[in-house]
Amino acid sequence: MTVSSGLSTSEKYARYVNLSSITGLEPITIARGAGAEVWDTAGNRYLDCFAGIAVVNSGHAHERVVAAAAEQLGRFLHAGTYLYQIDVVADLAERLAEVTPGRLQKTFFCTSGAEAIEGALRLAKAATGRSEFVALDLGFHGRTNAALAVTGNRKRKQRGGPYLPGVAFAPAPYEYRCRLCAGTCSLACADAVEDVIDFRTSGEVAAFVAEPVLGEGGIIVPPDGYFQRVKEILDRRGILFIADEVQSGFGRTGRMFGIEHFDVEPDLMAMAKGIAAGLPLGAFIAREEVADSFQPGEHLSTFGGNPVACAAAIANLDVLADERLPERSRALGEWLLAALRPLAERWPEVGQVRGRGLMVGIELVEDRSTKRPAPELATRVRTAMRERGVLVGVGGFYGNVVRIQPPLVIDQQQLGLAVEVLDEALAAAGAG
Repeated sequence: MTVSSGLSTSEKYARYVNLSSITGLEPITIARGAGAEVWDTAGNRYLDCFAGIAVVNSGHAHERVVAAAAEQLGRFLHAGTYLYQIDVVADLAERLAEVTPGRLQKTFFCTSGAEAIEGALRLAKAATGRSEFVALDLGFHGRTNAALAVTGNRKRKQRGGPYLPGVAFAPAPYEYRCRLCAGTCSLACADAVEDVIDFRTSGEVAAFVAEPVLGEGGIIVPPDGYFQRVKEILDRRGILFIADEVQSGFGRTGRMFGIEHFDVEPDLMAMAKGIAAGLPLGAFIAREEVADSFQPGEHLSTFGGNPVACAAAIANLDVLADERLPERSRALGEWLLAALRPLAERWPEVGQVRGRGLMVGIELVEDRSTKRPAPELATRVRTAMRERGVLVGVGGFYGNVVRIQPPLVIDQQQLGLAVEVLDEALAAAGAG
C-alpha cells in the first residue's frame, strides 16, 4: 500500500516534475472536465479556451469517445501494431483515407506530432531519393531532432543543436509583419520559396513542410493563394509537400483539415493532437506510391497505433461528423472574430485579431505604429482571464499572442463570456 507523502500536488510538481524548461504553468490542479469546461480540485469551474493546446476538439470526456476507449481497454491494451494485425487499427487507417484530402491513402501510426513529422520527413527522403528540406520561418514541428531542424524558431531550438543539415527556410506568410510587400499583398512570400530552393539549397530538395495555419508562430493565417503558388513551384521541381496538420487538423479551422481552405492537395500529411480527443496518437499519411517507398525495417514504432487510442480516434471521427463540429467551428469562428474586432478599436494594444475557425489569435503590441510586441501584457492578460474563470494560451515568437483554441463543442454564449472576460482582463492588465 502506498503511503501519502503529505505533500500537495503543487509541492510534488515542484519537487519531482522537471519544470526547468516550462514557462506558464498555471497554478491550478485539474480534477475533471466535461465539454468545454474543467474543474479544479477546489471545485472552481473554468471555461477552457485552449483545449490542452488544441487537443480535445470533441470536448473533454465526450461520452462516445470514453465508451469506445473503455471497451477496447476491456479487450487488450497493447499487442504491437507492427507485429500483428489489429482490427481497430485497420479501421482507423481506412477512415483516415476517407476524410483526408486528395489521394492520401496509407497511414503510418506513431504516438505524437513530432514523431509524425520525423516519419514524414524520412518517407519523403525515401520517395524522392533526395535529402534536403525547405521549411518556414516561425514554423513549429515538434521537439525531436529532425522536427526541430525544420522548425524556424530560434527560441525553440536554442542549446539543442546541432540539428540535421540540409534545411533552408523561407519567409513566413505573416501579413501583419510582412517586410516583402509594399502595403498590398503580392504573394512575395510564396515566390520567395522558389528563391530559397534555387539559392540556398543544392537542388536536392525532397519536400517543403508547412503548417496550413502556423500555430506556435502566433496563429498566422497565410494569405489566399499562398499555398497554390507554392505548390506550383514545388510541382515544377518534383518536390513533395508535407502539410503539418498536427494543430490545425480535425475540424479546428472550420474544415476537417486546414489545408482544405487553400484547395491544395498535399503529398504527405502529419497528424496528432485532435486525432484521438486526448489520448496519445500520431500519424502520417501519404499517397500510395509515396507510402510504399519505405523498405522493410526502415521505420517502426512500438506504441504507434495503440488500440485504445485508435478506438478513441474512430469514435472521435464519428463525433466530429455526427455533431458537424468542423462546420460548427467555422460558424463560431466567424462570430468570434467579429466579436473580437471591436476590442481592437477600444484597446490600442490590440494590434491584430486573426484566425480560421476556432483557431484565433489576438496579437498585443506596445505601439501600433511600430508594432513593438507586448509579451508582458499578454502574460498578464492570460493570468487575469484565468482569475476570472477562463483559460487561454499565449504564443507567438515574441510571446505576445493570446490564443483562443477551445473545444469545438463550445457554444456561442460561452464564447461571448470569453470575449467579455478578455475585455476585462485587458483593463486589469493595464491596457490603454
